[in-house]
Amino acid sequence: MRGALPRLMRWQMHRATTPEPMSGSPLPPGATIGILGGGQLGRMTALAAANLGYRCHIYCQSADEPAAQVAAQTTLAAFDDMSAVDAFAAAVDVATLEFENVPITTLERIADRTPVHPAPAVQAVAQNRLSEKSFANSLGIATAPFRAVTTAEELKQAVADIGTPSVLKTVRMGYDGKGQVSIKADTDLTAAWTESGAGPATEYGILEGFVDFTCEISVIVARGTHGAAAAFSPVENRHAHHILDETIAPADISPDMAAAANDIAIRLVEGLDVVGLLAIEMFVTAKGDVLVNEVAPRPHNSGHWTMDACRTGQFEQLVRAICGLPLGDPSRRCDAVMKNLIGADVDDWPNFLDDPKAKLHLYGKTETRPGRKMGHVNFLGKPTND
Repeated sequence: MRGALPRLMRWQMHRATTPEPMSGSPLPPGATIGILGGGQLGRMTALAAANLGYRCHIYCQSADEPAAQVAAQTTLAAFDDMSAVDAFAAAVDVATLEFENVPITTLERIADRTPVHPAPAVQAVAQNRLSEKSFANSLGIATAPFRAVTTAEELKQAVADIGTPSVLKTVRMGYDGKGQVSIKADTDLTAAWTESGAGPATEYGILEGFVDFTCEISVIVARGTHGAAAAFSPVENRHAHHILDETIAPADISPDMAAAANDIAIRLVEGLDVVGLLAIEMFVTAKGDVLVNEVAPRPHNSGHWTMDACRTGQFEQLVRAICGLPLGDPSRRCDAVMKNLIGADVDDWPNFLDDPKAKLHLYGKTETRPGRKMGHVNFLGKPTND
């Protein structure tokens, strides 16, 4: 039974059955990776790329963004500045994203000039909550029930169909709880529609039914230019104030459930034809089902533990995938707990450095604000033979 196989063996078996290469030679050391977005995910990708001999060119809007601090080159411009976009595309050998809401027209413009991984078509699905859920359903992968909503009146009908509790979200944009409103039996639906901010700029809204879940998990899977795919261990995610607080690796779920989650991840990364990383957030229900919540075609906060606890971390794996290198071994070297440092949490950095089991990662942000991700700590646990 697949769930009973050692994780590394399953990974090796999957690699052994992958299709023939889809592209040519890998990018050699010294090539330049373009990263759209200047946040901490870009920073950690750039650091991983440097370890493999690559340079990184960051496209962002502030010279002091975390990724720009460690990059070989930076373009400071808006994402709709096409002359800057063209110059950026001409200066890089491959492009990727650390921020999924880059306009599709910008990605397509770059893709006309240099490879973009994941492709604009992948981003178009991931940027749209209706599209991502519909796509998962088309593969036979379950999600929460949902309805498209374009007006307050349609919201009332959707609530009548799906019931309460439920959640109104914008179709596009929104993260860490932004653009989301909880719907209860006594909620003023007209006020909720206004509060959500749903409108033409966000392609209106989506109402999602409540899921009676026991835990939230996620799987990050990489797929290379040659078609090989490799998934990290499923992990449990715990949130505070709608922001990821802790990730526990591995998730305390059965081997069969872990295998089911990894199977969903592989089916999605192959179905979307992703080259790069795909993070899949899922709910484990009280009945033991695994439902897809959202996908993100980029490194993910819930994958930060892999930097210190896996043989190959998510950021190195992204670089390997988009540059045509063999994928690394994603298996765990030890258990781990990742703790986000939100706002003033970062002030405890001296204590984390004094803990021999703690690995501190700070993002270079100079201004501390409530709700702002300033860094994270990986607390390493017992070694594993997986």
